[in-house]
Amino acid sequence: MSDPHPLPPDKAELRARLLAERARLTADQRSAAGRGIARAFAELLGERRPRLCAVYLAIGTEPPTGPLIEVLAERGADLIVPLVTPDGELDWVPYRPGARMTKGPRGTLLPADIPPLGRGAIGHAELVVVPALAVAADGARLGRGGGGYDRALVRRGPGSTVLAVVYENEVVPELPTEPHDQRVDGVLTPGGGWWVAPGGRR
Repeated sequence: MSDPHPLPPDKAELRARLLAERARLTADQRSAAGRGIARAFAELLGERRPRLCAVYLAIGTEPPTGPLIEVLAERGADLIVPLVTPDGELDWVPYRPGARMTKGPRGTLLPADIPPLGRGAIGHAELVVVPALAVAADGARLGRGGGGYDRALVRRGPGSTVLAVVYENEVVPELPTEPHDQRVDGVLTPGGGWWVAPGGRR
């Protein structure tokens, strides 16, 4: 894993820096990252086969989730993906790889002509895969600032597992947090995955 850069104290400054670093990656680098993330998932989860997984469809310079989604589908998981509502909350829509897609809010992609399941659908997911701009060793997560995932994760079911997906240089020693910030249980990077434990990663 790459040595993390010193952290600026301001979240906005950190977000801007990380987004600029992502923008410098080539298409080939992003494609390779997606394959590495899928391998990291398979190694971290072993033979575990979640029945329902909430996962996001990566866009832009986000680490690609397509190969990971293929692994989940091969393991027989039912998938739901987020729909950003006008008030910034996350609803959920059933998804199958290869489904006909349409443009959703804020540049997202959504399965076409499929009604949402409701905001509480995440509560039935055994596994939740979330985007992040950075993750700390204690599971603190830095998102894009809208708070949609923090509010959605409050609705996660008991015993569910939350994994964040980032590039390796986005794993940092610590992050500034606020009371509403939700932590993750594990992290997937192109170079491997790890679980969060009390006092840091393991």
